[in-house]
Amino acid sequence: MTWKGIWEGIAFLFENVLFIPYDALRSLELDSWWLANFFSWVFLIIGSVAFVYWMIQLKKFDENEESTYTYNENPK
Repeated sequence: MTWKGIWEGIAFLFENVLFIPYDALRSLELDSWWLANFFSWVFLIIGSVAFVYWMIQLKKFDENEESTYTYNENPK
């Protein structure tokens, strides 16, 4: 397998498989801007919620005062 084959496989995945919902919406010829961009809004909301959750977890990790080292800090 060549690098060209790998990139063509990725292109096939995105163009023919992952964009099926967008192709279905395009074939409906929706007049409403909000309805036409429904998937984009859903992905934006999911991404925003995941980002906020990630920031909260990072804040908890930074505020944690426990030592997380696996080696003996004071060898005898």
